[in-house]
Amino acid sequence: MGKGIILGSLVFILIWTKTQLVDAQGTHHDHEFEDHGHSHDYAHSHGDHQSAMKQTRLVTGQGDYIFSWDESLTAAFPKDAQEFEPKMHGGFNEDPETGIIYTGIPGYGLCAISPDLTQWTRIGTDDRLKDNIHGIVFFEHKGKKHLAVAQEGKRVLVLDINGNIVSDIVKPIGCEFDFEEANTFYASEDSNFGVTDVTYLDGKIYASTGYSKGDFILTIEENGGTWNGGKLAWGGKGDKPGQFQTAHGVLAYDGYILVANRAAGQVVRFNKAGEYMDMFEDIPEKSLVCNISYKDRHFFFNALSAIGDQKSAPIYAHTGEKLVSTIIPGDLNIPILTNIHHVWPHYIKSADGTMHLYLLVHGWNQGKYAVLKLEQ
Repeated sequence: MGKGIILGSLVFILIWTKTQLVDAQGTHHDHEFEDHGHSHDYAHSHGDHQSAMKQTRLVTGQGDYIFSWDESLTAAFPKDAQEFEPKMHGGFNEDPETGIIYTGIPGYGLCAISPDLTQWTRIGTDDRLKDNIHGIVFFEHKGKKHLAVAQEGKRVLVLDINGNIVSDIVKPIGCEFDFEEANTFYASEDSNFGVTDVTYLDGKIYASTGYSKGDFILTIEENGGTWNGGKLAWGGKGDKPGQFQTAHGVLAYDGYILVANRAAGQVVRFNKAGEYMDMFEDIPEKSLVCNISYKDRHFFFNALSAIGDQKSAPIYAHTGEKLVSTIIPGDLNIPILTNIHHVWPHYIKSADGTMHLYLLVHGWNQGKYAVLKLEQ
């Protein structure tokens, strides 16, 4: 009997080494799970630990930012859009007053997600909204609410809050900017409008164009109700301060423009005139940083793909100076989700008035949508 107990204990220790789990009472256990060649579908686990698995839930992250997978909110994705989900390739943005989140689904259209994340509503009827919305921003301009969407290879659309198109901005012709490098590029016959994301600050829309050899940040301004290209532009492809190696996501924060310089694995800060300021420190090497968002005194941004033996692309919680948590959705066994295009932090108010943090994840490659819930 003594030997059997010892052997059984050793087997249990080996099975539960290398995972991070939360028991039914919510207590965190810092381990990593090693599958020993078995499937990651825990519903089909074998052996005596099957019943124990049912009493636990997988979590990922460190410190104050440990998350689990919220399957019910993930399943709120609209049924009539499921056939289009594999093509999802965009991001999220939010109206801070209402808590409504906006995103796009190629082939399906522009969508508004309710503040509690349970309802999706398609807005706007223009067929252009069915093109891939690669980046999106909500903003208020002259007292009115707007959306702008970046449709890679095609245009930037400015819309009212009901999804009606106000302006359709296409590729510059090469004489708009007070930046000769941008004018030269767009005047060339082989130039393209590789716009990837948009943000808004102090009356201007800032657009990243990393899907081109130009690789600039361009501006768009309003005049008489119509939006057109502005004079301000900067960047260009290169590895010098202020240049880019695929300027992908952009975020206006605290009067500055933050750019996810994807191939360089950087988050770069500029002032609103395009002058280089500095870069975030403490970003893991080989992180292909796609997009940036902010909530709760922290930035959240993701790499495009897994690094090393990670099960999925990582999500980082970062102060702007220090990395405080690395969140690996792949550790939660979310089906399909491996690559990540964008992550968006969002608070839901509970019935007792408390606020709870969630992360909306926009997958890439196979386009998976998922919702993660902060453990408390």
